[in-house]
Amino acid sequence: MQVTTSGNQGSSIRPRVTLTLVPLIAVILTVTTIFRNELLDALDWLKGPVDSKSDSCPSEYFRLEGMKDCMPWLSCEMIQSEVAVIEPIGQGAVKQVFLGHWKGNRVVLSRLAASKFSDDFFHGLEMLKGLQSAHVVKLLGFCEEDPTILTEYHPFGSLANVDSVLEQEGQGDFNTWEVRFQLALEYARFLRYLHNSPLGPRVMCDSNDLIKTLSQYLLTTDLHVLANDLDALPLVNRSAGVLVKCGHRQLQGDFVAPEQLWPFGNTVPFSDHLMPPYDEKTDIWKVPDVTDFLLGQVEGSDVVRLHLFQLHQDCKRHKPQLRPSMLTVVQTYKAVYNSLTQESELFGIRTEMLHEL
Repeated sequence: MQVTTSGNQGSSIRPRVTLTLVPLIAVILTVTTIFRNELLDALDWLKGPVDSKSDSCPSEYFRLEGMKDCMPWLSCEMIQSEVAVIEPIGQGAVKQVFLGHWKGNRVVLSRLAASKFSDDFFHGLEMLKGLQSAHVVKLLGFCEEDPTILTEYHPFGSLANVDSVLEQEGQGDFNTWEVRFQLALEYARFLRYLHNSPLGPRVMCDSNDLIKTLSQYLLTTDLHVLANDLDALPLVNRSAGVLVKCGHRQLQGDFVAPEQLWPFGNTVPFSDHLMPPYDEKTDIWKVPDVTDFLLGQVEGSDVVRLHLFQLHQDCKRHKPQLRPSMLTVVQTYKAVYNSLTQESELFGIRTEMLHEL
């Protein structure tokens, strides 16, 4: 018997084999994603407030880039003798902020702006000391006698600058839905940490509008989010029946949660004494607005918004007890991110295989 093999038969076998591999690759990617999700969840709980990065140091120590060893927080004497003030870079009601220089490193020096705000200033210092972790700006030292806080410098500044940073020349490869969604995920992770912190459940009170909220965080040069301004983090203590109020003045607008608004209308003048307190669910109301800003208008961001639609609807429920926890928000964000990146990877593999046919 004569056996012949035509070129057409060979080429027809290759597409069948290639296309057969696609479901197998999809299964592998799915299993890998599930394993990755479970591993990340486990690591999140294990590491807690401790920075798991290679530059982590013991409590009350720090290490900056380029430093070989960890150093204890700088004392008053060391700050006064070793830190040179370069120029002012910010001014708020509580703090004056200066760019400084210490042993070849740019640092941030924050000083009490007015004595009447000393309680807020020292509250912020205690929060910085107690919440040091991968989520919070690095504390380098402080001085209580001459109220001063020394922290790591991040030249990109406030998270509100994310659009101008990612849209500048040379950042095009990073101005993607993946990078922007990761920023939103890190913001959510901080709130989850804050609501379950070693200092007890805390509320991010300096968040009465979008820009004010974003200004509480820093954007690092390697595109991560760090909480920075911790002057207003009141404690929720449910077992003692203690809830919080963010300031003593009437809040207004759609950005704040409904329970933060004066509930008695215009017929009753605002009174801090009559204003009902609330808890950390106010932070969850604001998550959709912050995430919407961080996602921007890049290709793929609307697909992310679509996948987060139901979760964000739940975050906007008027009854605080019906809103999800920040753990649920973080888990959903991670699941959506991994699902979309898996689809993107699979689409890329399919496209590459079809090009080979």
